[in-house]
Amino acid sequence: MIEALVTTEAQKLLHQLNVLLEQESRCQPKVCGLRLIESAHDNGLRMTARLRDFEVKDLLSLTQFFGFDTETFSLAVNLLDRFLSKMKVQPKHLGCVGLSCFYLAVKSTEEERNVPLATDLIRISQYKFTVSDLMRMEKIVLEKVCWKVKATTAFQFLQLYYSLIHENLPFERRKNLSFERLEAQLKACHCRIMFSKAKPSVLALSIIALEIQAQKFIELTGGVECLQKHSKINCRDLIFWQELVAKCLTEYSSNKCSKPNVQKLKWIVSGRTARQLKHSYYRIAHLPTIPETGP
Repeated sequence: MIEALVTTEAQKLLHQLNVLLEQESRCQPKVCGLRLIESAHDNGLRMTARLRDFEVKDLLSLTQFFGFDTETFSLAVNLLDRFLSKMKVQPKHLGCVGLSCFYLAVKSTEEERNVPLATDLIRISQYKFTVSDLMRMEKIVLEKVCWKVKATTAFQFLQLYYSLIHENLPFERRKNLSFERLEAQLKACHCRIMFSKAKPSVLALSIIALEIQAQKFIELTGGVECLQKHSKINCRDLIFWQELVAKCLTEYSSNKCSKPNVQKLKWIVSGRTARQLKHSYYRIAHLPTIPETGP
């Protein structure tokens, strides 16, 4: 499939993919640090996987509330996990760390006119710390990630893989492979710390390969294999992460799994905060439920 893509647009996409693959290993969380968090006991004094996942769900709620791009959310998660995998963070400081990472991601990826004021961001998040606290933490985060805010994310790979795969579908079948659905699946995976141990390319291709299997796009199987080889992804690794993604999405779709809660953000805005915020802040999007595809 890779060799067959001779259009100018396809060649441009392949060039972008090669650049991402070359940069992928840079600016990623330390796997050993993430494993320490996963193994930590929840005693109220140490960072745990459960606390990290709750914080990421809060960041997803903020992303949905402001209508920010998924890349902003992916970058915020990357920054948070890079910091947590390097530093011992007390649970009481996690909110400030998380919001600092989120604000850095917002300022890095969103248009300047859409960047909220720090005071508004803190107020909407219902935290008690001050703008000065947020700015101090932001500086600490920047120092620990070596001032490298930009990073290669799974969302970037998801976009490229989807675009390359999509070109090989018959026109009448293209609507059945929904990028919105893939995007929602990635967001669900980001809410589990285990997926931050996967290479972004592997996570993205695992999500797409799983969806192609689920939708029975037999004609795209070869395309996935070509992308796998081009990206130098081990077959065993791909199967391993596909199984974890499938399990995560099954659990995420169940009633037992807690979802990001934007209701508390709506509540505070509907009252005393509403009069103090910019009008553009009222773009409250729906939660990222994974959309069903039609027959």
